[in-house]
Amino acid sequence: MVVDRSGIIGESPSLQQVFAVLAKVSPTDSTVLVTGESGTGKELLVRALHTNSKRKNKPFVPINCGAIPKDLLESELFGHEKGAFTHAIRSRTGRFEMADGGTIFLDEIGELDLTLQVKILRVLQEKEFERVGGTATTKVNVRIVAATNRDLELEVAEGRFREDLFYRLNVIPIHLPPLRERDEDILLLGRHFLHVFCQQKGRALLQLSPTTQNFLVAYPWPGNVRELENFMERISILCENDEVTPEDLPEKILKFVGHEAPVRPPRQSQGGFVWPSLGDLRNRKQGLKEFMDEIEERLLQEALEESQGVKNQAAEMLGIKRTTLIEKLKKRNASG
Repeated sequence: MVVDRSGIIGESPSLQQVFAVLAKVSPTDSTVLVTGESGTGKELLVRALHTNSKRKNKPFVPINCGAIPKDLLESELFGHEKGAFTHAIRSRTGRFEMADGGTIFLDEIGELDLTLQVKILRVLQEKEFERVGGTATTKVNVRIVAATNRDLELEVAEGRFREDLFYRLNVIPIHLPPLRERDEDILLLGRHFLHVFCQQKGRALLQLSPTTQNFLVAYPWPGNVRELENFMERISILCENDEVTPEDLPEKILKFVGHEAPVRPPRQSQGGFVWPSLGDLRNRKQGLKEFMDEIEERLLQEALEESQGVKNQAAEMLGIKRTTLIEKLKKRNASG
């Protein structure tokens, strides 16, 4: 399936894994929980889910659960009847009704108080709700996608988030890795933003000097893609030359990295091989042994498939003795 990325830019291995899950999940109606730090592009990913779904011609309705006062959030979500509270001079449709047939995006769902969590759980289970101040039950056909930058498992353990709601939301978890774990994407995104802002301001496209590129890759970008985008907009306005040099960088980048940027060896070799990184281990939530065992198992399996089960040939492909191959297979069968 060809996936419409909806503006998500990146070629890093960790992001490719996200795109692979996106392609599988989008056509379904399964509930998705997107996690990741602020500024990683969670809303873009959720919009891509909707764009690639069967509901793409129906409404996409986002709501930021952390940006609306708690006493108004229930009305925003479910609507209210006339006279339900002071200033409710007419009935109002809520976001769930607006999203009927389409997708509702509950951003920062970790900010919901426990009372509203119960009501969201009911919508997930029964596909129905009542307006504030109303008694009639309204049925809705919506796909619910939620996002958070909080650790909801920790929130559950500390009693701030309902365990049953967490498991209802976490049917398909998708984690967006932070920019510091996507070295390959930093310059790709930086050049893209710089191109966009230079075009908007009617100036010639700025180039990043090699030293500047090293600084940008070495900086951890705590604000993620959003911080990088804002930085490139600032550079497009303030840089006076045709090339961005370290002198154009803000002091906080120079302080963090040091006034001499380290030269980072590229992860991709000339042959196109991409070395695994610590980010790959974090994304897969594995230790080194588990990670290496999985790599070995995949290579063993591939060699056996390619040799049609002939162990002599498989061992030759892997550059090991036949006895070593048999020992490894026995070990894996015993542990499996």
